[in-house]
Amino acid sequence: MITKRDYIEYLISTPVNDSCANLAQHLDGVSHDAISDYLQRDKLTAHHLWEVVEPLLNDSEEAYLIVDDSVQNKQYSRKIELVKKQYSGAEHGLVRGIGVVNLVHSDGDDFYPVDYRVYAPDTDGKTKNDHFREMLVRALSDKQIKARTVLFDSW
Repeated sequence: MITKRDYIEYLISTPVNDSCANLAQHLDGVSHDAISDYLQRDKLTAHHLWEVVEPLLNDSEEAYLIVDDSVQNKQYSRKIELVKKQYSGAEHGLVRGIGVVNLVHSDGDDFYPVDYRVYAPDTDGKTKNDHFREMLVRALSDKQIKARTVLFDSW
C-alpha cells in the first residue's frame, strides 16, 4: 500500500528518475502496478505537498523563495490533455510537454518545493507570472513563510 506521504517524499528525494518502476524498487512489497493504480485513483495537490514539507523547513527571514518553470517532456503522449508544444530550456527548443511553475524554499542548504501550478493557459487563462504571483502571496499570507528574498530567472 502506498500513501500520499510516501509518494511526495519520493518525489522530493528523487529529482531525476521519478518513475513508478523506480519507486517500486525502493518500496518493499509494492509493485509498479500498485503505484500506477494509486496515481490514477488519488489526486495529489499542492496542499498535500505543503503538509509533508512544512515541518522540514528551516524558515527565517534569511531564507529564499525560488520560482522556476519546467516542462515535463511528454513527446510520445498523444492523449494527455495538458500536453502542448512549449519551449523547454533543458531541450533548448520546443517540445510536447506539461508546463509546471514551482515555488521552492531554501535556507541555503536544503531545498524543498512548497507549491506548484500546472501551466495551462488554454484551460485557466493564466500566465506563468499570474501563477507565480498567486503562489508568492499564498506563501507569505497563508503559509506564513518568513523568507524575504525571492529568486527567479527571466521568462
